[in-house]
Amino acid sequence: MSEPLVIAIPSKGRLQADTKALFAAAGLEIAQAGPERSYRGTVNGRRDVEIAFLSAPEIAREIGAGAVHAGVTGRDQVEEKIADWETQTDYVAPLGFGRCDVVVAAPEAWIDVETMEDLDDVAASFRPRHGRRLTVATKYINITRRFFADHGIADYRIVESLGATEGAPASGAADLIVDITSTGTTLKANGLKILSDGVILRSEATLVRSETADWTATQRRELAAIVARLEKAAA
Repeated sequence: MSEPLVIAIPSKGRLQADTKALFAAAGLEIAQAGPERSYRGTVNGRRDVEIAFLSAPEIAREIGAGAVHAGVTGRDQVEEKIADWETQTDYVAPLGFGRCDVVVAAPEAWIDVETMEDLDDVAASFRPRHGRRLTVATKYINITRRFFADHGIADYRIVESLGATEGAPASGAADLIVDITSTGTTLKANGLKILSDGVILRSEATLVRSETADWTATQRRELAAIVARLEKAAA
């Protein structure tokens, strides 16, 4: 038998539950092989498809490395974890759940900062006024660097966030943040506002194809058939 088509899906949580539910609605019921914590699975009745259970960041990295043929993860993870994501991946099918935005959020008290241009002005004057560079707390280091560069902002420092990013300005760990939000409620609760042009990207769970994996014609046909079924189920 030829090598199976390998699809990575989230290993736990709401994203895994929603992914399994959508696949089941498409007639592609996923089952874990062996113990509940097994990292491999199958699609019932399909020996030509193998499921890999990974975290969302791992899925993006494995897609970029060509270690899996496709995976369910967010655009935020793809564009953060894969340097050449535009050539190494293809967003095949948005799946309609796991929606969030990656945003630039500043303290509400910064009444003169509403846009990225305003933030550029603040960054340029921050060091002379405070004796240090403007600091940005985020888990999205690569996305932040690209977006700030696109807006000509260079005089700042990234503080890598390992916990609740939205609390960084209040605790004094950073001046502003780049983070994900679904409703903006948590940002408001922490005294933060999204800049008017500070939505970096809109993300949702997406079936992403690896352009660096080894593909056979059969595997490509199998994925195309699965995509058609998922799109019909998600409609």
